[in-house]
Amino acid sequence: MNAPYIIRSRRTFMAASAAAFASALWTTKGLFAEELMKTPLQTEGPFYPDKLPLDTDNDLLVINDGITPAVGTITHLTGKLTDTSGNPIRGAMIEIWQCDNNGAYLHSGTGNREKRDGNFQGFGRFFTGATGEYYFRTIKPVAYPGRTPHIHVAVKRPGAEMFTTQCYIKGEAQNERDGVLRGVRDLKARELLLASFEPIKESKIGELAASFNIVVGATPTQG
Repeated sequence: MNAPYIIRSRRTFMAASAAAFASALWTTKGLFAEELMKTPLQTEGPFYPDKLPLDTDNDLLVINDGITPAVGTITHLTGKLTDTSGNPIRGAMIEIWQCDNNGAYLHSGTGNREKRDGNFQGFGRFFTGATGEYYFRTIKPVAYPGRTPHIHVAVKRPGAEMFTTQCYIKGEAQNERDGVLRGVRDLKARELLLASFEPIKESKIGELAASFNIVVGATPTQG
């Protein structure tokens, strides 16, 4: 992976990313006759950033106008936020945070702090679009002691409590030993936390694409 590729990508992807990657997502309001199963809640964990970075956009690979990209397998994470009827929820804030390729979080209490990748943003935000879509460019999650690879995901909406869950790699062997994931006893519900991280055929640098849809309850009516 070379720096010029990252620079060109950062200049262009912010404006077009959500629309381009949303093409594979659901777009029909009220499509489902039966209610969708809610995405299971998961713990926020101890490593939500205790000091937010100056850059909180949806590109976690490059900080502000830096030219040195983060280390890791580039992953385009997309998804759609809906209610249980399949209706898109727009204008909600999606936050993600994860450890870097060395297993260190953007947090003062993280392990491996001395090895933390200073070029990895570690945290990002995105407001869902008209069809509930969101998009992040990040790295494929890696394991750290005691946990299988995962990405923390939070949803913030007016009039509703923050919803927090975690996205896991489908087929990852360590999933079977992860106490947080296995804490979801319903196997169908657990499946909703798994995303396939698939190679992008057109990519010459080994990029991946993953889709993680989130289903939450309806936002309370404001009085």
